[in-house]
Amino acid sequence: MTIKMHLSGWLVAFFLLNSGFVFAGGFKSKIITTSPVTITVPDDRFLKITNFTQEGGTERGVVRVNLSGDSGGAVNVLAATRIDLSTGINSQAFPEINNSVVIAGPADVRVAPVMGATLLITYKKEPNEGGGSEEATPTPIPIVSPTPAGTATPSATPSGSPTATPTPTP
Repeated sequence: MTIKMHLSGWLVAFFLLNSGFVFAGGFKSKIITTSPVTITVPDDRFLKITNFTQEGGTERGVVRVNLSGDSGGAVNVLAATRIDLSTGINSQAFPEINNSVVIAGPADVRVAPVMGATLLITYKKEPNEGGGSEEATPTPIPIVSPTPAGTATPSATPSGSPTATPTPTP
């Protein structure tokens, strides 16, 4: 009995002190207050942002994506959901709905800090199944015509041949 209690105490201490063994399904969270956060998404991955919230501040925090490769360009793809509506222009607004976004690589995702606000972003990088190779042949799409190719013609088919039955004569 004492061995089991001793072992269970060590296991509890191991998991509490070793944060590397705590699993959250691959999700990571970052708090942004004074310095920007940049998340690099490689070509063979995509980034799934499931939570982006803001507490305080008057300006709205945004997730900005800088596309890598030939296309280039940058765009804001997600605005922070305000969880503290007591200040600023949204003080009388209804509670907001939390949004999420999926960003395919290659891309650099950047979240800049907002003066007087605390931002929280939760994300997960996942493999891009079948992505990253331009040599892959696409799956052929079957072409279906709404017009039938042939028309049915009604025809009479005999169900059998009649047989004669002899009748006796008096």
